[in-house]
Amino acid sequence: MDTFIQQMINGLVLGSMYALVALGYTMVYGVLNLINFAHGDVLMVGAMAGLSIIKLLQVVAPEMHGIVMLLIAIIGAIPVCIIVNILIERIAYRRLRNAPRLAPLITAIGVSILVQTFAMMIWGRSPIPFPSVMPTIPVQIGGAVISQTQILLLILATLAMLGLVLLVEKTKMGRAMRATAENPRVAGLMGVNSNYVIVATFAIGAALAAIAGVMWAANYSSAQFAMGFVPGLKAFSAAVLGGIGNIYGAMVGGIILGLIESLGAGYIGDLTGGVLGSHYQDIFAFVVLIIVLTLRPSGIMGERVADRA
Repeated sequence: MDTFIQQMINGLVLGSMYALVALGYTMVYGVLNLINFAHGDVLMVGAMAGLSIIKLLQVVAPEMHGIVMLLIAIIGAIPVCIIVNILIERIAYRRLRNAPRLAPLITAIGVSILVQTFAMMIWGRSPIPFPSVMPTIPVQIGGAVISQTQILLLILATLAMLGLVLLVEKTKMGRAMRATAENPRVAGLMGVNSNYVIVATFAIGAALAAIAGVMWAANYSSAQFAMGFVPGLKAFSAAVLGGIGNIYGAMVGGIILGLIESLGAGYIGDLTGGVLGSHYQDIFAFVVLIIVLTLRPSGIMGERVADRA
């Protein structure tokens, strides 16, 4: 039971980060009908920017509390990620909105490689240890433990997801986003500035990825220029699992995928008689993706809708 509780905690932590990144995928798809495969690298940019900010704070204000330092790193990483994501939209995607779907897909892969290359030039190719700024004393939950970094991660992820729901459901910008996702042409005839809505969508997704990136690096104590590739693919799998284009589905899909991966990593050794170990946990996300695309392509909370004309 202690192992089960521990893996559930690990799954919630991992799933929260997947959910934050999956929201960026699903919002862009909902508005543009486009999969932004460079979104995982926005997470990486957030982690590297947060790492640079924390190292600077340790020099200029070494007495600062770890929580405050980490929050400042997140706040500083958010505008960096927003600028990167807006530039990606403006330079790479805007001219391809009416192009065949294969064109923006290939462009997204190229942008991903380009962002990784720039990051390698700025921060180097070797993994960089992320400073341990949070208290290291864990919190006991039954026979399981959760670090204070993970507690902060869960709190921030919950607040970010609640804030996004309120933005989408209760604000004028949220109504414009929903209208553009429903029918961009009609929304434009009703006075909605589609360019503004699309830029805002990329900005919001980048802010969520920045939070996930800094907390990912803080949780795993390391950051690297290529760190966003696998989490990005898994977050995309989570978005598909929940129903691509549905923000609630992205949240649910992220949490479910995190739980499946953690529980699988905890028990796969026993189930296979030691043939497979916990280091095979990456296969679960893609096995789930294959199963969902085969049995229910619209995802758990997705709707079967006709393609836009």
